[in-house]
Amino acid sequence: MFPHLPTQAHPITPAKAWLLALLCLTWLGVGLVGHDPWQPDDAYGFGLAYHILQSGDWLIPTLAGEPHMDIPPLFYITAAAFAKLFSPLLELHNGARLASGFYTALTLIFVGLSGRELFGKTHGWTATIILIGCLGMLVRSHELIADLGLLTGCAIMLYGYTLSTRRTLLAGILVGLGVGVGFMSKGFVAPTLFVLTGVTLPLFRAWRTRAFLTTQGIALLSALPWLTIWPCLLYLRTPELFTEWAWTLNIGRWLDYIQNSHSTQIFHYVQILPWFAWPALPLAGWAVWDARKKVLHEMEFQLLLVSFFVTLLTLSMAPNIREAFALPILLPLTLLATAAIPTLRRGAANALDWFGIMTFGCAAILMWWGWAGLLQNNHAKITSWLKDYQPKFEPTFHVVPFWIALIFTVLWILLVWRVGRSMRRSVLNWTSGVTLLWILAMTLWLPWLNSGKGYRGMVASLKQSMPMNHGCIASLDVGDTQRAMLKYFGGIDTYAHRQPSCDLILIQGGGAIPEPTTGKMVWIKLWSGHRTGVNSESFRLYQRVRSVK
Repeated sequence: MFPHLPTQAHPITPAKAWLLALLCLTWLGVGLVGHDPWQPDDAYGFGLAYHILQSGDWLIPTLAGEPHMDIPPLFYITAAAFAKLFSPLLELHNGARLASGFYTALTLIFVGLSGRELFGKTHGWTATIILIGCLGMLVRSHELIADLGLLTGCAIMLYGYTLSTRRTLLAGILVGLGVGVGFMSKGFVAPTLFVLTGVTLPLFRAWRTRAFLTTQGIALLSALPWLTIWPCLLYLRTPELFTEWAWTLNIGRWLDYIQNSHSTQIFHYVQILPWFAWPALPLAGWAVWDARKKVLHEMEFQLLLVSFFVTLLTLSMAPNIREAFALPILLPLTLLATAAIPTLRRGAANALDWFGIMTFGCAAILMWWGWAGLLQNNHAKITSWLKDYQPKFEPTFHVVPFWIALIFTVLWILLVWRVGRSMRRSVLNWTSGVTLLWILAMTLWLPWLNSGKGYRGMVASLKQSMPMNHGCIASLDVGDTQRAMLKYFGGIDTYAHRQPSCDLILIQGGGAIPEPTTGKMVWIKLWSGHRTGVNSESFRLYQRVRSVK
């Protein structure tokens, strides 16, 4: 068993536990439903899930009629299942997004369990609260992205390792389950983490035990079905797509990236961590510094530091560097930050506390002020900027979102005022402030955000401009995400490559009109448009007709 750190935190009573659970559910639930698929990642993820709903084919990830073999399909299968399950109550895209909530909830549970196992039962809630307070978690946890499946797999795997010293069988099963879920959600990242962690931890004497070796063996057996069933089925159906997935888009791309990457790309995640992992990063730094004389001799620090550096190195060496890919790095940082809470200096805790209160208090005032300015159409600079950013947005007063925003604003003020003095106070107030701003964004500001980030209005305008009796529709430079939204909102099927027989063509951006394939034919423009306020993503629809000359 891991030696628990001495604690100065007050015990969490059942009443406090219910309040913390309510805070987590509020943070998690708000924003999952009530808006269209947003560009880019949310719409991309729903496009893959929508294909499964339409065709029933879960084996080959497909978007807008074309295979997308970057990653396995577990997350999108889950999204399709949630969409179908809740289809009587919710629109398909809202139901599908509940899969993001499902995976994030599992992540929070296993991070809390890891905190309890490493540092004592009073620290489970602390770990969960710190994780949802990280700025990088807020938006990404409410998007339909497969990275949330990988995050859950890593959280399960990490919890399995915390159990490896005393419950070998369960630990091995959980580690294998985490590897499998991560692999089926995001590909080879999770198995790579498993291998590197298994090789690195035994460098410390405390991990060179029969129990840890047994855990690794059980984990491998537990992960094998996850690692083999889908690839074998894919190979049996289409060997070419299996090769594209395994080599072209994964192993080969990794090797090419490692050989040709630039140093700025390699250090991308290091550069974004100061804000992405705030406030976990400074707290984790303090925990390591405070325990500097024993940090390399205690198993909990060995596990978390190895997990952090292995995850950071693996993701930095993976192709397609993107902000959302950094989510697994938050797990060991959050648990290290949990270790800092009992030893945090009171002055530092008060500074973080007041910084959070003032930051989120001022931000909430600005959000209420900007929303009121849009409704009143005043001449403040912030109102003019907001109107210029979404020029076609017409603000209207919605009673229910207003009351929800007002109630939670008052509750936040009461929480900040009445929360008891403890070392958890600073992170609790920070997380409640993050939650308040998210609630204001998803209630008062949701219509404004949705008007410019969704495709519903643009697709409706395009569909009205299309002739009644037309043939197929070709597309030029139209992205797969956009083609998926055309299919979902308008039932418009487009071909990614120009078809000679198509009498309509949709062009994205500034692409030139193609030459007609037969004589005495010309292209006439039927429609042009873009998402509200996004002139950089323009579309044009042309029809090929016989020339009258």
